[in-house]
Amino acid sequence: MNVIANYFHGYLDLTEEKRFTLSESTEDVVESLDDILFVRILLDGELPGGFKRLQNATIQLMDDLNSINPNVEYEFEDVLDGTKEEVKNRREQLSEMGVIPIALKFFNGTEYTQKGIYPYALVTYEGRTLPISLLKEQVLGEDEEITLNKSIELLEYKFANHIQKLTKEAKQNIAFARGHGELTYEQTIRIETELRALYNVGRLDLDSLVTIDKALDLLIIAAPKETFDEQTKFKIDQYIMNGGKVLWMLEKLEADLDSIAKYTFYVPPEIETNLDDMLFKYGVRIQPDLVLDLESTVIPQIVGSQGGKPQTMFYKWYYHPLAMPNQNHPIGKNLDRVNLFFPSSLDTIRTKYKVEKTPLLTTSPYSRYQLNPVRLNFQILKDPPVTSKFNKGKIPLAYLLEGTFESVYANRITPDFQAGLDQLNIEFKEKSEPTKQIVITDADFAKNLINTRNNSAEPIGFNKWENKVFEANKDFVLNCIQYLLDDNGVLESRSKEITLRLLDSVKTKEERKKWQFINIGLPLLFLGLFGLGYNYYRRRKYSIKK
Repeated sequence: MNVIANYFHGYLDLTEEKRFTLSESTEDVVESLDDILFVRILLDGELPGGFKRLQNATIQLMDDLNSINPNVEYEFEDVLDGTKEEVKNRREQLSEMGVIPIALKFFNGTEYTQKGIYPYALVTYEGRTLPISLLKEQVLGEDEEITLNKSIELLEYKFANHIQKLTKEAKQNIAFARGHGELTYEQTIRIETELRALYNVGRLDLDSLVTIDKALDLLIIAAPKETFDEQTKFKIDQYIMNGGKVLWMLEKLEADLDSIAKYTFYVPPEIETNLDDMLFKYGVRIQPDLVLDLESTVIPQIVGSQGGKPQTMFYKWYYHPLAMPNQNHPIGKNLDRVNLFFPSSLDTIRTKYKVEKTPLLTTSPYSRYQLNPVRLNFQILKDPPVTSKFNKGKIPLAYLLEGTFESVYANRITPDFQAGLDQLNIEFKEKSEPTKQIVITDADFAKNLINTRNNSAEPIGFNKWENKVFEANKDFVLNCIQYLLDDNGVLESRSKEITLRLLDSVKTKEERKKWQFINIGLPLLFLGLFGLGYNYYRRRKYSIKK
């Protein structure tokens, strides 16, 4: 049995949540490997208990992947093992790859000790190497055990995702629409830099095209401020009808803090993009309102002066909500709050063909909305909020649309227009192929601010008033893009959930001796009794009778 076990790896997953069962998409990606995929796992050496659990989960996953395809090979490495010179050189090489240690303080049994730990894996395939962070970023106030548990939940997705990226022969094509006042390159440089490592990214002037080429895998329309004419809308519509995917980041009202500060009462004008009929046909409607949420970020307000200098205080600004990602969908699974700016609410509309509509972002339960026209001013901050008025529950701010869409121009094509299409050899489609779209009622959450002092781009999700980066802003938009482009369903492995079953620390301490005896002493006692009994039996059986 031992000899056979050396050649065959298998198991029965008897866990309630099937934590050791890989998704079909992961198996398909691993089975496609036709060359050695080598994984260097840097999580080795002296580790606290929680990280040992992460290490063991990684070993289990590597063994599972190897059982699917022997081309998957791995080894563990302790970055801090060796001479000072070797460790220094190793750390410098890793730093160039963006692999930075985390400082960890833990109890080693006798005293508290601090050391740098590298919770990373380096995956190499056909000469290309990608680093994987095995540890999910810890949310402020979150228990370390919960963070480690979430990290284990994401292990399969992270490895499957990176393997898929390394094995893709051709990069997919993403284009940001331009020509209608959309976000500029300077405002999207951070997100485009993230995407360029994996995709071909460019800008597309929709007015200059006859049709949108099917070779484009994803069109991103981010914060247009000008009206789309019918010709441009027709191009987008037919792109969708041919299976094209669109990420809509649309703002309904033109609201910003500078305008509110400039005028005593500011009424934000509605942004006339002429896209409402398209979204309505596809299954959603952006309402002409602004959403307020008690769970929001802060802005500064001058409350007086001292010594000739203005004194400021920070107040919750309800128009900058901390939106809740849908934890039951792979796009939002294990994400923290997403910081939005002046979003509007979304309604769903019944469609001719079957379209599945999944909310991706919602407000907290303590929210409400103000229909346009609305007068914006900072007077709202002078008095404490009346919580009873924030009673609209979880308001949807982003929707995923999946299915078959009806063309906006169905039954609207005139004979003259059809003749023009025939001349250009363009086939009009009234019904789409199965495809996907995402509609988000804000675009500022995904753009990067520009630091005017050094003209550099701030990270996505950087809130200049709280001086904090909301990492979920970047993760959410990247997950949206990956989900729209992922036909293999690798992102589905993000949905794996492992129940954290913690020991009762008080009970463990009180009953420590009893369980030590049961686990250590009782087996030895049983073994000793068995030995004595067996010896006695043999003596009785084989003794020479006189």
